[in-house]
Amino acid sequence: MSRSDDLALIESGMLSARGVNNAVIRGSKVLTAQDTGFVLADASAGQLKITLPIANRPMDIRVQRLDNTANRLLAYAADGERIKFHTHLRSEGYPFCMVLGGGDFWHLRSDGAGSWVLIDRLDKTAVGRIAYDASTALNPGGWGIPDAALLNRADWPWLWDYAQQSGMLVSEAGRTGMEGCWTSGDESTLFRLPDLRGEFIRGFDETRGLDVGRQPGARQLGSVQVLDSTVQTGTVTGLYNPTTPENEAAARAGLDPMNVDEYGAGATFIGIGGGSAGKAVNAPNNFGITRPRNIAQPVRIKLI
Repeated sequence: MSRSDDLALIESGMLSARGVNNAVIRGSKVLTAQDTGFVLADASAGQLKITLPIANRPMDIRVQRLDNTANRLLAYAADGERIKFHTHLRSEGYPFCMVLGGGDFWHLRSDGAGSWVLIDRLDKTAVGRIAYDASTALNPGGWGIPDAALLNRADWPWLWDYAQQSGMLVSEAGRTGMEGCWTSGDESTLFRLPDLRGEFIRGFDETRGLDVGRQPGARQLGSVQVLDSTVQTGTVTGLYNPTTPENEAAARAGLDPMNVDEYGAGATFIGIGGGSAGKAVNAPNNFGITRPRNIAQPVRIKLI
């Protein structure tokens, strides 16, 4: 290249960095070295794929999303090249990344040797992180809902790598009672997210000795306390009073109905005082305290 070519390239890069010579990308496009700098993209019309220039010399590119639709915006490296992010999961990086949500951006830099290195992005929270939000909408930057959704391994390769290395991956058949875990889906092309909706979270014991025998991601039944609203003496006769039940007591106290089936057919509940131990039955006057007062807060998981 001549000196004039070099100067033209520098000027083009400066203008691009300022967003002066970059029209908004609304359809899939293969970028050239002259398209680097500040790149705006709008995927509101459908899935959008942007292919980065060949990483054969130092370049910077910042892909920023304008729309906030659910359509996928993908930034691909050129054939055979990689984008280096989440290298703790895969050292060579991945062939593409996702730009999720309005305002999300990825700032990438070419190493001049076939790879793009992540320099900055809108949300740098670690992949797999669980958080609570004050909105039912998803924040931009890579967040989703831990809702047991089945995902394609090829569409989310970094997340599948994370699941495999998490120590919390179970088979699909072993999912019952382990809903806080990832599953291996169909054992071929799919995997499943954990399901944390409607659940309390308890810290994993990790050898402390307070919750011995639990596996990470395992579900645990609630503790049951006996409550009989019709007893007027100082003795408690059991979980229920079959003679004069006060059926509205549970609703007024905000208590759960007692589903004995969930505790097993042989479950017994000990009475103190005027009766002996007996099996509870699933009736309106049987209820137990299984939760404290609480607020239902949307829970999120970092997907990329």
